[in-house]
Amino acid sequence: MNRILVVEDEQRIASFISKGLKAQGYTPTVVGDGITGLDYAMTGDFDLVVLDLGLPGKDGFEILTQVSAERPELPVIVLTARDSVDATVSVLEGGAADYMSKPFKFAELVARIRLRLRSPTTTSPPDDELSAGDVRLDLRRRRAFVGQREVELSARELSLAEVLMAHRGQVLSREQLLSHVWGYDFDPGSNIVDVYVGYLRRKLGAELITTVRGLGYRVD
Repeated sequence: MNRILVVEDEQRIASFISKGLKAQGYTPTVVGDGITGLDYAMTGDFDLVVLDLGLPGKDGFEILTQVSAERPELPVIVLTARDSVDATVSVLEGGAADYMSKPFKFAELVARIRLRLRSPTTTSPPDDELSAGDVRLDLRRRRAFVGQREVELSARELSLAEVLMAHRGQVLSREQLLSHVWGYDFDPGSNIVDVYVGYLRRKLGAELITTVRGLGYRVD
């Protein structure tokens, strides 16, 4: 399992990321200040760092600069509320492997983490396709098929189908699906998950997604 260091001082966001990463099979370690974050990044056995910029103790830019200079093999994905072009350029030129503005969607963060953790020298093929029954998702081109027929899905529908199919045989609760697809800032009391499951059933087949009463949804 890949070990991921999460340096984030907002407890709600840090908890959201940590729970989501555990559900995806990663081993997250969360720290809430820049000084500890830099120490862990420089001395810990981590495969990737998710780094907030606005941190107490030491600014995220300082951490990024030092990690980039002394541990260039360690990819850093920056999370920040600063969404200006100048901020993006500064972060990428400072050595970040990737950059995401808050609020973000967890499914997109996981996709970027997978991309950065994929070894360029690996001999095994990348996980670019998911399938269940007659349904197939081409993750690289973001396209869906039922048999040989292409089905048009919205970006959110595709993300929901990807999460469910990536966890074939597992029951995912509405809360898990909300955090994975819609993000930590979405109203947990919403019925949006049920609505989008209905969309997928109409487009990909009613038998694709099973409702497990009181627990959530599952793709077999």
